[in-house]
Amino acid sequence: MSDNQIKKYPIDRFTYPIQKFIHSGRSGGLVLIISVIVALIWANSGWASEYFEILEYKLGLTFRGESYLNLDLLHWINDGLMAIFFFVVGLELKREFVGGELRNPRKAMLPIVAAIGGMLVPAAIYLALNPSGEVHHGWGIPMATDIAFALAVLYALGDRVPLSLKVFLTALAIVDDLGAVLVIAFFYSSDISIMNLAIGLGFALAMFIAARAGLRSVLFYAILGIGGVWLAFLLSGVHATIAAVIAAFMIPADVRIKEAVYANRIKNYLNEFLKIDPKNDIPNLTEEQLLVMEEIKKDTDQAIPPLQRLEHALHPWVTFFVLPIFALANAGVALDFELDHLFSTNVALGVGLGLLVGKVVGIMGFTLLMVKLKLAPPMEGMTYRNLFGIGLLAGIGFTMSLFVTSLAFSHEEYMMQAKIGIFAASFFAAISGYLVLNSVKIQK
Repeated sequence: MSDNQIKKYPIDRFTYPIQKFIHSGRSGGLVLIISVIVALIWANSGWASEYFEILEYKLGLTFRGESYLNLDLLHWINDGLMAIFFFVVGLELKREFVGGELRNPRKAMLPIVAAIGGMLVPAAIYLALNPSGEVHHGWGIPMATDIAFALAVLYALGDRVPLSLKVFLTALAIVDDLGAVLVIAFFYSSDISIMNLAIGLGFALAMFIAARAGLRSVLFYAILGIGGVWLAFLLSGVHATIAAVIAAFMIPADVRIKEAVYANRIKNYLNEFLKIDPKNDIPNLTEEQLLVMEEIKKDTDQAIPPLQRLEHALHPWVTFFVLPIFALANAGVALDFELDHLFSTNVALGVGLGLLVGKVVGIMGFTLLMVKLKLAPPMEGMTYRNLFGIGLLAGIGFTMSLFVTSLAFSHEEYMMQAKIGIFAASFFAAISGYLVLNSVKIQK
């Protein structure tokens, strides 16, 4: 059926542009940029006090006069809302390990090693500039790459960038996310309650057993994942976002109906559907048509892995709700500071150089070393220029770097310095990366 045979409604004039924007590869980055701008303007306006008061507003549960989980709004955003983001990160990681670019060890070797280089060198630069004291704890900030921003810039370049390069950056950023998760788990968690941690892992084990037994109810995994794993980790001292990644890895990634079987069954259902008298004189379906369509829907659900179903359903929410709110809550930096306050420590310099220089040196250096030593094959279409451009785009650390900043520091001045370093480096990395990759027409 062609598009002109599909019935149009007045509401379609409004919903179609919105749907087109949501499915655009660069729209997520644009929404994030708008959120950052709004946060910066708000935090430096006449309503700045209201901005910070809202973030300090306490929310919790009260039962029989006792208060539980009485945390401020910023805490709920960073530990609660961002758990959804990390859950999707976990789903993406598992999908890549099960059937994506990270499944083949030889093909995955280059982006894995490049990502490791892109984490180690920035951390080393930061530590060289901040070797001791509380500022020392910020070494994890420049290690992270913001996959949404980086890919938004990359896709804005269109056919100037070969598909292999997009796959390389995607795999690199996913490995980078895994590295960030491990860094948070091992270095930014404290006062661990073994009892609560054991309870959380027990719920995760229950999810694993259910998945192995063939249970595919999304509601079941949501209840155990949120009410069990996430809540227990939140109370354990291990950062709650780690629970989201663990829960994601417990979601089944297999199908009940194989592709060939599914295709044959759908053909049979369509033949059966076409044999039914459509009764065009009435606007609704016949009972027979409805039954056939329900069978098609049931088989379609069985042919889609729960992991991919969840990832597909949650991705728009993360892109257009979770991350913008996180940016709005964390990017609000008061800019009425003296320059000597910005450089009273080397935090801003360490973060900025770590992202802008460390990422390029680490990714390019480790990649070229692997290729020169013939430990991994070069990616198709790889040149020094586009590898340099990819390294620059990986220096966009925004979302993950801000998140690690919230864990690394409690001192407001250090947090401000880190955020300024993140903003400056990410801005220059995005602009310079775009210009480098846009400068030469790349043959596909």
